[in-house]
Amino acid sequence: MTLRIFIAVAALCAAGSAWAGGDVARGQEKSKTCQACHGADGNGVGDPQYPIIAGQYADYLAVALKAYRAKKRDNMIMQGFATTLSDQDIEDLSAYFGAQTSKITDLSHE
Repeated sequence: MTLRIFIAVAALCAAGSAWAGGDVARGQEKSKTCQACHGADGNGVGDPQYPIIAGQYADYLAVALKAYRAKKRDNMIMQGFATTLSDQDIEDLSAYFGAQTSKITDLSHE
């Protein structure tokens, strides 16, 4: 009986993690507005005022977007965009940009 309970709990946990998080393909579809500043793949558009978000941890991106949406992170441009995003939009966008490869090769701060 204990083994059955363990298997049932494990199955529910696995199913829950499959439902959680974002979808990379949906995130790419939703990223058109973001691309103007962050680039198609999150590697920027050559202007240092726009952060490179490619390869950033998806969890970090989601927390940042939710903070912009709640106006707890100060940037009027990002707040304007983020206020229109649902939780699922944020998860999808975070998954997409997090799955990209950053082209930053020099991480020194010289």
